[in-house]
Amino acid sequence: MSDSLHHECGIALLRLLKPLEFYQAKYGTPFYSLLKIHLMMQKQHNRGQDGAGLANLKLDIEPGVKYINRYRSNSPTPIIDIFNHIYRLFSKIQSSHPELLNDVGWLKKNIDFTGELFLGHLRYGTYGGHNIENVHPVLRENNWMTRSLVLAGNFNMTNVDELFNQLIELGQYPIETTDTITILEKIGHFLDEENEIHYQKYKKKGLVKKEITDKIASDLNIKKILSQAAKYWDGGYVIAGLLGHGDAFIMRDPSGIRPAFYYFDEEVAVAASERPVIQTSFNVKAEQIQELKPGHVLIIKK
Repeated sequence: MSDSLHHECGIALLRLLKPLEFYQAKYGTPFYSLLKIHLMMQKQHNRGQDGAGLANLKLDIEPGVKYINRYRSNSPTPIIDIFNHIYRLFSKIQSSHPELLNDVGWLKKNIDFTGELFLGHLRYGTYGGHNIENVHPVLRENNWMTRSLVLAGNFNMTNVDELFNQLIELGQYPIETTDTITILEKIGHFLDEENEIHYQKYKKKGLVKKEITDKIASDLNIKKILSQAAKYWDGGYVIAGLLGHGDAFIMRDPSGIRPAFYYFDEEVAVAASERPVIQTSFNVKAEQIQELKPGHVLIIKK
């Protein structure tokens, strides 16, 4: 598939593969990942005519600390709006306690958007309204990390009514009929089902609930969940997601209608809607960047 541009949404996914301290030591900033995701989104600004959003997930965070942060904007300059909002958080610290800006442990615990996993989205609203609810990433929160889901996509489903009716047949009562919410709840249904299968399995083995939670996080079969959810999808799509415990994925429709590319090394795993975005953001050669094959999913396990 060529890298030609179309009127489509854009996706940027970034996962740090080393401890946060590594990037501060090597690159001289605790905000390496934030700067990179900003760059990846800015390089796809042509895809964000109608809004943009960014989600961040913090790995291995202690209970009681918010571990998923999200900010969306449908302003005329959504990328600027998002990152002005985030950078203001750091400006306040710079004014009062500048030494804390070099304490990555403190930042991760206390300040939003300082985790290891980012998912950015740029919305080109060819369908649906332009209100903030239509801006990705969308979020399905749960007190169990392995059931929480963040989703962003570049898609146009042609059988939304059919998929919506399938949710109703499962016993759900969706409060919206949009393709975004339908896809979110479809994946969410099979995510819940997979959680329950593992829960019952380990419960029978006599494990306590905390042990079961840890087991589920390592055993979730992301490929199975997505295969079941996408079985009846009809249309072009690239969909990326984060699970609350730290797994991430990006999947592409079997016909390859929507584009997706990825790159990984010892430090990062990234994906985007355009090859040059990765190439120029990380200063790598074009041949180092892989096209996600049609009908495939890239899974980044925690």
